[in-house]
Amino acid sequence: MHVAPWVWILTLAGILAVILADLLLIHRADGREFTTRRAAFWSVVYLGLAVAFGAGVWAFSGGEHAAQFFGGFVTEKSLSVDNLFVFMVILTRFAVPKASQHTALMAGIVIALVLRGAFIAVGAAALSAFTWAFFVFGAFLLWTAVGLVRGGDDDEFTENRLLKRARRILPTTDAFEGGRLFTRRDGRRMVTPLFIVVLAIGSTDVLFALDSIPAIFGLTTEPYLVFTANTFALMGLVQLFFLLGGLLDRLVYLGRGLAFILGFIGVKLVLHALHEYGVAWAPDVPIWLSLAVIGGTLAATTVASLTVGRRRAGTADPAEGVPVGRDRTE
Repeated sequence: MHVAPWVWILTLAGILAVILADLLLIHRADGREFTTRRAAFWSVVYLGLAVAFGAGVWAFSGGEHAAQFFGGFVTEKSLSVDNLFVFMVILTRFAVPKASQHTALMAGIVIALVLRGAFIAVGAAALSAFTWAFFVFGAFLLWTAVGLVRGGDDDEFTENRLLKRARRILPTTDAFEGGRLFTRRDGRRMVTPLFIVVLAIGSTDVLFALDSIPAIFGLTTEPYLVFTANTFALMGLVQLFFLLGGLLDRLVYLGRGLAFILGFIGVKLVLHALHEYGVAWAPDVPIWLSLAVIGGTLAATTVASLTVGRRRAGTADPAEGVPVGRDRTE
Protein backbone atom coordinates (compact mmCIF):
# COMPACT_ATOMS: atom_id res chain seq x y z
CA MET A 1 0.00 0.00 0.00
CA HIS A 2 1.70 3.17 -1.21
CA VAL A 3 0.43 6.35 0.46
CA ALA A 4 1.50 9.55 -1.27
CA PRO A 5 2.81 12.42 0.88
CA TRP A 6 -0.17 14.60 -0.04
CA VAL A 7 -2.53 11.93 1.34
CA TRP A 8 -0.64 12.00 4.64
CA ILE A 9 -0.86 15.80 4.68
CA LEU A 10 -4.61 15.83 3.99
CA THR A 11 -5.20 13.14 6.62
CA LEU A 12 -3.23 15.00 9.29
CA ALA A 13 -5.01 18.24 8.36
CA GLY A 14 -8.40 16.53 8.68
CA ILE A 15 -7.49 15.03 12.06
CA LEU A 16 -6.26 18.40 13.28
CA ALA A 17 -9.50 20.04 12.10
CA VAL A 18 -11.60 17.51 14.03
CA ILE A 19 -9.53 18.00 17.19
CA LEU A 20 -9.75 21.78 16.92
CA ALA A 21 -13.51 21.59 16.42
CA ASP A 22 -13.80 19.44 19.53
CA LEU A 23 -11.60 21.81 21.54
CA LEU A 24 -13.68 24.80 20.44
CA LEU A 25 -16.81 23.01 21.58
CA ILE A 26 -15.11 22.27 24.89
CA HIS A 27 -14.24 25.94 25.28
CA ARG A 28 -17.79 26.99 24.49
CA ALA A 29 -19.14 24.46 26.98
CA ASP A 30 -16.60 25.37 29.66
CA GLY A 31 -18.10 25.21 33.14
CA ARG A 32 -20.87 22.79 32.15
CA GLU A 33 -20.87 19.10 32.91
CA PHE A 34 -20.45 16.80 29.90
CA THR A 35 -23.76 14.93 29.87
CA THR A 36 -24.51 11.40 28.73
CA ARG A 37 -26.71 12.77 25.96
CA ARG A 38 -23.88 14.85 24.50
CA ALA A 39 -21.52 11.89 24.91
CA ALA A 40 -23.89 9.63 22.96
CA PHE A 41 -24.21 12.19 20.14
CA TRP A 42 -20.47 12.71 19.73
CA SER A 43 -19.75 8.99 20.08
CA VAL A 44 -21.99 8.38 17.08
CA VAL A 45 -20.26 11.21 15.20
CA TYR A 46 -16.78 9.80 15.82
CA LEU A 47 -17.90 6.27 14.98
CA GLY A 48 -19.41 7.60 11.75
CA LEU A 49 -16.13 9.30 10.87
CA ALA A 50 -14.24 6.03 11.39
CA VAL A 51 -16.71 4.10 9.24
CA ALA A 52 -16.56 6.77 6.52
CA PHE A 53 -12.77 6.67 6.55
CA GLY A 54 -12.80 2.87 6.31
CA ALA A 55 -15.20 3.10 3.37
CA GLY A 56 -12.78 5.51 1.70
CA VAL A 57 -9.93 3.06 2.21
CA TRP A 58 -12.10 0.36 0.62
CA ALA A 59 -12.92 2.57 -2.36
CA PHE A 60 -9.36 3.70 -3.06
CA SER A 61 -7.27 0.75 -1.87
CA GLY A 62 -9.48 -2.34 -1.83
CA GLY A 63 -11.25 -4.56 0.65
CA GLU A 64 -8.10 -6.14 2.10
CA HIS A 65 -6.74 -2.83 3.39
CA ALA A 66 -10.20 -1.75 4.54
CA ALA A 67 -10.50 -4.96 6.57
CA GLN A 68 -7.08 -4.28 8.10
CA PHE A 69 -8.19 -0.78 9.09
CA PHE A 70 -11.44 -1.95 10.66
CA GLY A 71 -9.67 -4.81 12.41
CA GLY A 72 -7.11 -2.41 13.82
CA PHE A 73 -9.77 0.11 14.80
CA VAL A 74 -11.89 -2.46 16.66
CA THR A 75 -8.81 -3.86 18.42
CA GLU A 76 -7.55 -0.43 19.49
CA LYS A 77 -11.04 0.62 20.58
CA SER A 78 -11.52 -2.51 22.70
CA LEU A 79 -8.10 -2.10 24.32
CA SER A 80 -8.88 1.57 24.94
CA VAL A 81 -12.02 0.61 26.86
CA ASP A 82 -9.75 -1.10 29.37
CA ASN A 83 -7.80 2.17 29.68
CA LEU A 84 -10.94 3.94 30.85
CA PHE A 85 -10.74 2.18 34.21
CA VAL A 86 -7.40 3.86 34.90
CA PHE A 87 -8.68 7.22 33.65
CA MET A 88 -11.52 6.94 36.18
CA VAL A 89 -9.00 6.29 38.94
CA ILE A 90 -6.90 9.32 37.89
CA LEU A 91 -9.91 11.65 37.82
CA THR A 92 -11.06 10.37 41.20
CA ARG A 93 -7.63 10.53 42.80
CA PHE A 94 -7.11 14.14 41.77
CA ALA A 95 -10.75 15.01 42.60
CA VAL A 96 -11.31 16.61 39.18
CA PRO A 97 -14.63 18.52 39.04
CA LYS A 98 -17.08 16.98 36.60
CA ALA A 99 -17.24 20.17 34.57
CA SER A 100 -13.47 19.93 33.93
CA GLN A 101 -13.21 16.19 33.24
CA HIS A 102 -13.87 16.47 29.50
CA THR A 103 -11.14 19.09 29.12
CA ALA A 104 -8.65 16.94 31.05
CA LEU A 105 -9.40 13.81 29.04
CA MET A 106 -9.34 15.54 25.65
CA ALA A 107 -6.04 17.31 26.30
CA GLY A 108 -4.50 14.07 27.59
CA ILE A 109 -5.63 12.22 24.48
CA VAL A 110 -4.04 14.86 22.22
CA ILE A 111 -0.72 14.33 24.00
CA ALA A 112 -1.14 10.56 23.62
CA LEU A 113 -1.81 10.91 19.87
CA VAL A 114 1.46 12.76 19.33
CA LEU A 115 3.50 10.28 21.36
CA ARG A 116 1.81 7.26 19.79
CA GLY A 117 2.67 8.64 16.36
CA ALA A 118 6.34 8.49 17.31
CA PHE A 119 5.94 4.92 18.64
CA ILE A 120 4.26 3.82 15.42
CA ALA A 121 7.05 5.31 13.28
CA VAL A 122 9.68 3.44 15.29
CA GLY A 123 7.72 0.19 15.26
CA ALA A 124 7.07 0.34 11.53
CA ALA A 125 10.75 0.97 10.81
CA ALA A 126 11.78 -1.95 13.04
CA LEU A 127 9.36 -4.39 11.42
CA SER A 128 10.36 -3.25 7.94
CA ALA A 129 14.07 -3.72 8.61
CA PHE A 130 14.08 -6.74 10.93
CA THR A 131 11.76 -9.71 10.50
CA TRP A 132 12.79 -10.99 13.93
CA ALA A 133 11.03 -7.97 15.46
CA PHE A 134 7.77 -9.87 14.88
CA PHE A 135 9.01 -12.46 17.40
CA VAL A 136 9.66 -9.69 19.93
CA PHE A 137 6.23 -8.10 19.45
CA GLY A 138 4.52 -11.48 19.56
CA ALA A 139 6.30 -12.56 22.73
CA PHE A 140 5.46 -9.26 24.42
CA LEU A 141 1.76 -9.64 23.59
CA LEU A 142 1.73 -13.21 24.92
CA TRP A 143 3.42 -12.03 28.12
CA THR A 144 0.84 -9.24 28.47
CA ALA A 145 -2.02 -11.70 27.88
CA VAL A 146 -0.73 -14.00 30.62
CA GLY A 147 -0.50 -11.03 32.97
CA LEU A 148 -4.12 -10.10 32.29
CA VAL A 149 -5.30 -13.65 32.96
CA ARG A 150 -3.38 -13.81 36.23
CA GLY A 151 -4.89 -10.51 37.26
CA GLY A 152 -2.95 -7.33 36.72
CA ASP A 153 -3.33 -3.93 38.31
CA ASP A 154 -5.28 -2.32 35.49
CA ASP A 155 -7.52 -0.56 37.99
CA GLU A 156 -4.61 1.03 39.81
CA PHE A 157 -2.64 4.13 39.00
CA THR A 158 1.06 4.53 39.68
CA GLU A 159 2.75 7.83 39.02
CA ASN A 160 5.47 7.48 36.40
CA ARG A 161 8.78 9.34 36.56
CA LEU A 162 7.63 12.12 34.24
CA LEU A 163 4.64 12.91 36.41
CA LYS A 164 6.61 12.75 39.67
CA ARG A 165 9.23 15.11 38.30
CA ALA A 166 6.61 17.52 36.98
CA ARG A 167 4.88 17.69 40.37
CA ARG A 168 8.20 18.52 42.04
CA ILE A 169 9.44 21.26 39.72
CA LEU A 170 6.27 22.96 38.44
CA PRO A 171 4.64 25.64 40.60
CA THR A 172 1.08 24.41 41.01
CA THR A 173 -2.00 26.09 42.44
CA ASP A 174 -3.93 24.45 45.24
CA ALA A 175 -7.33 24.49 43.52
CA PHE A 176 -8.79 23.92 40.07
CA GLU A 177 -9.72 26.97 38.03
CA GLY A 178 -12.42 25.67 35.71
CA GLY A 179 -10.93 24.29 32.48
CA ARG A 180 -7.74 26.36 32.69
CA LEU A 181 -4.37 24.61 32.57
CA PHE A 182 -2.33 27.71 33.39
CA THR A 183 -2.90 30.75 35.55
CA ARG A 184 -1.03 33.69 37.04
CA ARG A 185 -0.72 34.40 40.75
CA ASP A 186 1.02 37.52 42.07
CA GLY A 187 2.69 37.96 38.69
CA ARG A 188 3.98 34.40 38.70
CA ARG A 189 3.06 31.90 35.99
CA MET A 190 1.68 28.69 37.51
CA VAL A 191 0.00 25.48 36.38
CA THR A 192 -3.31 24.32 37.78
CA PRO A 193 -3.96 20.80 39.10
CA LEU A 194 -5.78 20.18 35.80
CA PHE A 195 -2.44 20.42 33.97
CA ILE A 196 -1.03 17.66 36.21
CA VAL A 197 -4.11 15.53 35.49
CA VAL A 198 -3.64 16.04 31.73
CA LEU A 199 -0.01 15.01 32.04
CA ALA A 200 -1.04 11.94 34.05
CA ILE A 201 -3.60 10.83 31.44
CA GLY A 202 -1.31 11.46 28.46
CA SER A 203 1.76 9.74 29.93
CA THR A 204 -0.27 6.82 31.28
CA ASP A 205 -1.86 6.24 27.89
CA VAL A 206 1.61 5.96 26.36
CA LEU A 207 2.25 3.01 28.69
CA PHE A 208 -0.91 1.37 27.39
CA ALA A 209 0.41 1.88 23.87
CA LEU A 210 3.19 -0.60 24.63
CA ASP A 211 0.72 -3.45 24.14
CA SER A 212 -1.88 -1.86 21.85
CA ILE A 213 0.55 -0.80 19.11
CA PRO A 214 2.21 -4.26 18.81
CA ALA A 215 -1.31 -5.68 18.71
CA ILE A 216 -2.36 -3.65 15.68
CA PHE A 217 0.92 -4.43 13.92
CA GLY A 218 -0.26 -8.03 14.14
CA LEU A 219 -3.18 -7.08 11.88
CA THR A 220 -1.46 -4.71 9.47
CA THR A 221 2.09 -3.48 8.93
CA GLU A 222 0.95 -0.44 6.94
CA PRO A 223 2.01 2.62 8.99
CA TYR A 224 -0.81 4.72 7.50
CA LEU A 225 -3.48 2.25 8.60
CA VAL A 226 -1.86 1.74 12.02
CA PHE A 227 -1.77 5.49 12.65
CA THR A 228 -5.29 6.25 11.44
CA ALA A 229 -6.82 3.29 13.31
CA ASN A 230 -5.11 4.47 16.51
CA THR A 231 -6.22 8.04 15.91
CA PHE A 232 -9.90 7.23 15.33
CA ALA A 233 -9.93 4.90 18.34
CA LEU A 234 -8.45 7.57 20.63
CA MET A 235 -10.42 10.54 19.31
CA GLY A 236 -13.73 9.00 20.38
CA LEU A 237 -12.37 7.72 23.68
CA VAL A 238 -13.36 10.81 25.68
CA GLN A 239 -17.00 10.56 24.61
CA LEU A 240 -16.98 6.82 25.29
CA PHE A 241 -15.78 7.52 28.83
CA PHE A 242 -18.88 9.57 29.64
CA LEU A 243 -21.22 7.34 27.65
CA LEU A 244 -20.33 4.07 29.33
CA GLY A 245 -20.17 5.46 32.86
CA GLY A 246 -21.12 2.77 35.35
CA LEU A 247 -21.36 0.13 32.63
CA LEU A 248 -17.58 -0.39 32.85
CA ASP A 249 -17.97 -1.97 36.27
CA ARG A 250 -20.32 -4.56 34.78
CA LEU A 251 -17.88 -5.73 32.08
CA VAL A 252 -16.35 -8.26 34.45
CA TYR A 253 -15.01 -10.53 31.69
CA LEU A 254 -13.53 -7.76 29.53
CA GLY A 255 -10.01 -8.38 30.87
CA ARG A 256 -10.13 -12.06 29.95
CA GLY A 257 -11.51 -11.25 26.52
CA LEU A 258 -8.72 -8.75 25.87
CA ALA A 259 -6.18 -11.29 27.12
CA PHE A 260 -7.45 -13.82 24.59
CA ILE A 261 -7.31 -11.24 21.78
CA LEU A 262 -3.75 -10.21 22.68
CA GLY A 263 -2.71 -13.85 22.93
CA PHE A 264 -4.25 -14.63 19.54
CA ILE A 265 -2.48 -11.69 17.87
CA GLY A 266 0.77 -12.63 19.61
CA VAL A 267 0.58 -16.12 18.13
CA LYS A 268 -0.32 -14.58 14.77
CA LEU A 269 2.82 -12.42 14.85
CA VAL A 270 5.03 -15.39 15.68
CA LEU A 271 3.46 -17.47 12.90
CA HIS A 272 3.93 -14.59 10.47
CA ALA A 273 7.63 -14.35 11.36
CA LEU A 274 8.07 -18.10 10.93
CA HIS A 275 6.24 -17.90 7.60
CA GLU A 276 8.57 -15.11 6.46
CA TYR A 277 11.56 -17.28 7.38
CA GLY A 278 10.21 -20.07 5.17
CA VAL A 279 8.87 -22.47 7.81
CA ALA A 280 6.48 -24.67 5.82
CA TRP A 281 4.03 -25.52 8.60
CA ALA A 282 3.59 -21.92 9.77
CA PRO A 283 0.50 -20.35 8.15
CA ASP A 284 -0.02 -16.65 7.61
CA VAL A 285 -3.33 -16.02 9.40
CA PRO A 286 -5.74 -14.17 7.05
CA ILE A 287 -7.32 -10.90 8.11
CA TRP A 288 -10.88 -12.28 7.90
CA LEU A 289 -10.03 -14.86 10.56
CA SER A 290 -8.55 -12.14 12.78
CA LEU A 291 -11.70 -10.05 12.42
CA ALA A 292 -13.87 -13.04 13.27
CA VAL A 293 -11.86 -13.89 16.38
CA ILE A 294 -11.75 -10.29 17.63
CA GLY A 295 -15.43 -9.59 16.98
CA GLY A 296 -16.59 -12.94 18.35
CA THR A 297 -14.49 -12.58 21.51
CA LEU A 298 -15.75 -9.07 22.26
CA ALA A 299 -19.36 -10.09 21.65
CA ALA A 300 -19.05 -13.19 23.85
CA THR A 301 -17.36 -11.36 26.76
CA THR A 302 -19.88 -8.50 26.64
CA VAL A 303 -22.89 -10.82 26.64
CA ALA A 304 -21.39 -12.97 29.40
CA SER A 305 -20.55 -9.89 31.52
CA LEU A 306 -24.00 -8.33 31.19
CA THR A 307 -25.67 -11.67 31.88
CA VAL A 308 -23.69 -12.06 35.11
CA GLY A 309 -24.62 -8.48 36.04
CA ARG A 310 -28.33 -9.20 35.59
CA ARG A 311 -28.08 -12.39 37.64
CA ARG A 312 -26.34 -10.56 40.46
CA ALA A 313 -28.96 -7.82 40.37
CA GLY A 314 -31.69 -10.44 40.49
CA THR A 315 -30.33 -11.94 43.71
CA ALA A 316 -30.45 -8.62 45.55
CA ASP A 317 -33.35 -6.98 47.32
CA PRO A 318 -33.93 -3.82 45.26
CA ALA A 319 -35.48 -2.02 48.21
CA GLU A 320 -32.65 -2.60 50.63
CA GLY A 321 -29.69 -3.30 48.37
CA VAL A 322 -28.76 -6.50 50.27
CA PRO A 323 -28.82 -10.08 48.94
CA VAL A 324 -32.17 -11.81 49.24
CA GLY A 325 -32.31 -14.18 52.16
CA ARG A 326 -29.77 -12.33 54.31
CA ASP A 327 -30.74 -10.83 57.64
CA ARG A 328 -31.12 -7.07 57.15
CA THR A 329 -29.85 -6.55 60.69
CA GLU A 330 -26.38 -7.83 59.70
